[in-house]
Amino acid sequence: MSTTCFACIYPAAHSRKENFVKIRTVMPALALTSALVLAGCGDDDAPMPGMDMGSGSTSSPTSSSSATEGGDNEHSQDTPTGEAADVMFLQMMYPHHAQATEMAALAQGRTDNQAVLDLATQIEQAQGPEMEEMAQLLESLGEPAPSADMSAMEGMDHGSGSMSGMMDEEDMTTLEAASGREFDQMWLSMMIEHHTGAVEMARTELENGADPQVKQLATEIIEGQEAEITTMTELVNQPPR
Repeated sequence: MSTTCFACIYPAAHSRKENFVKIRTVMPALALTSALVLAGCGDDDAPMPGMDMGSGSTSSPTSSSSATEGGDNEHSQDTPTGEAADVMFLQMMYPHHAQATEMAALAQGRTDNQAVLDLATQIEQAQGPEMEEMAQLLESLGEPAPSADMSAMEGMDHGSGSMSGMMDEEDMTTLEAASGREFDQMWLSMMIEHHTGAVEMARTELENGADPQVKQLATEIIEGQEAEITTMTELVNQPPR
């Protein structure tokens, strides 16, 4: 009987068989080596990069959350609320209005643009009575009469409040020296910024204030000055005549 050569008939299968024997021989050695390596690493307390190490990883978000909450609490403590917000609004809006009426008065003699002159008159007629109302409201709250002088506000603690949109002395000097179309463009741009600041202050009063009369005044300021901002924006974008 002839002997059949398995390797000759199935050379690939024979090769796989030899490889399988080799793998079975090598695997126990690899397993032993791996076990020794893992045992050596078992006593290492250092966390693996990118791994969640339980309590160690939860402490960081908690600390971050606490810091965020602390920042929010600090901000809320710095922002006056209730009657303090009412008083702050009135004391700061009074000189803000005073500067607006001063800017409005500059239009006379510096421009012949009737639309600008009419708007300046409208601002004076609206904000003058509002200043009188602010003084009366402050008196009813037991506060002294307000001052139109901005420097008088510097020593007062208003928390996070500020007189948004106010022009500095240099701005006012530059405006006074202008005339014609240059004055128109400068006046409109500055008054838009000034009105925008007043609206921001009034919105803060609506959010944080308490007195119904003061909040009603803030609402009227928003409505009146937003309408004037729309008019001034149209005028400032008009081409030269």
